[in-house]
Amino acid sequence: MKSPTALSLPARLATAAIVLPLVLSACGSDPDDQVGSDGKVVITVAMDSGLEKAAIDAFDKRVEQFEAANTDVDVRSQEYTWTAASFTAQLAGGTIPDVFTVPFTDGRGLIERRQIADVSDQVAKLPYAGSLNPNVAAAGQSADGKQWAVPIAAYGQALHYNRTLFTQAGLDPDKPPTTWAEVRSAAKQITERTGQAGYAQMTSGNTGGWILTTLDYAFGGRIEQVDGDKAEATVDTPEMAEVLDALRAMRWEDNSMGANFLYDWAGINQDFAAGRIGMYVSGGGNYGNLVTQNGLKPEDYGVAALPLADKPDAGVLGGGTLAVVSPKIGDRSKEAAVKWIDFYYMGKLTDQEASVADAKTLAETKQPVGVPALPVVDRATYDKQREWVRQYVNVPLDQMTPYTAKMFDQPLVTEPTRSTQDVYKILDQTVQALLTDQAADVPALLAKADADVQAQIGRG
Repeated sequence: MKSPTALSLPARLATAAIVLPLVLSACGSDPDDQVGSDGKVVITVAMDSGLEKAAIDAFDKRVEQFEAANTDVDVRSQEYTWTAASFTAQLAGGTIPDVFTVPFTDGRGLIERRQIADVSDQVAKLPYAGSLNPNVAAAGQSADGKQWAVPIAAYGQALHYNRTLFTQAGLDPDKPPTTWAEVRSAAKQITERTGQAGYAQMTSGNTGGWILTTLDYAFGGRIEQVDGDKAEATVDTPEMAEVLDALRAMRWEDNSMGANFLYDWAGINQDFAAGRIGMYVSGGGNYGNLVTQNGLKPEDYGVAALPLADKPDAGVLGGGTLAVVSPKIGDRSKEAAVKWIDFYYMGKLTDQEASVADAKTLAETKQPVGVPALPVVDRATYDKQREWVRQYVNVPLDQMTPYTAKMFDQPLVTEPTRSTQDVYKILDQTVQALLTDQAADVPALLAKADADVQAQIGRG
């Protein structure tokens, strides 16, 4: 059983110093490999921070299963959750585990700067390497098409809502809003009849820009236009003005957005799970995080397809997660790292035995099984995997029908590709200003945001 506690940098350096003679003498090992006295190669792997005990137990059990099948590998878990505010410092400081995860938007930049290991040779040997969904696989590919990072999860944004608050407000929880006008109306009714925030918006830690971009796409807008090497900011548009006007109306006319206007992803999840928010926008597969990290009551939960404006370019922002490997480890460690990625993240999607074993383990430890998600493999493989684990599904799929009935039909639009997180940070300021200053001038906010984004992404 491995400790779930994050290893401090001094502890990791001390461990490396102790085993160095063994590393140098280990047969067939690269000097960058960490090898224990038993000859096993040691890798640290990311485990989500803040998990409840049952989730930690489930993770530890999967580690035991992996080590039983790979007797030459010693896996040590390290708490890690990607956040824009801390990731750069963690990367520079060397405090990130050997196997960790990043959003799609970070993939190409990390590859170009060689801040992750080139594991393309190891990935190419995986039996499903040629069957990855090309739309998501591209996020982890270098310019020459090699797969440096493995896409392990994909998402399209969705509207999450609290069924209990809907019922208390006199709304039908089986018929959530399908237009933004209905979102506004429902939010106002929830606030008036329950006293809770009818609709809440992320605004900080780059999540404000992420969700503002999501709404811009839903209204038919785009944040940038890219033509070859040239990129032009397109923030100051009628579509984005319409988004800001809709938010301003809910905030200042209806007073239906609560009192917290500095939400980040973790904070909004916490308040939603606690029943303090009627609706908010986030990735469609967020149910698992809400349950395992925030104690959401399953009976409270509902999720619906993101409402889209009746415009030709309206679409759903889509993204996902890549599993990557530290560039500071040796060849044996890289082989072990890709085996872990295959086992822990991908096996449950592509192999019946692994899929059933994972679902059984999760179900036994009362973790969510069957949360709907966009596939990183082809649709046929996705449907087959759902059938494999059907007996273990323990999530309220009926309450997710407003989302699952449409999630494959909505047009997906990729996140902005130029300086994505920096652009989101700029847009954080835009939405914060709108929600905290009643006199905020929308045209002025958009003009400034457009100029700031343009300065960030450049014109060539």
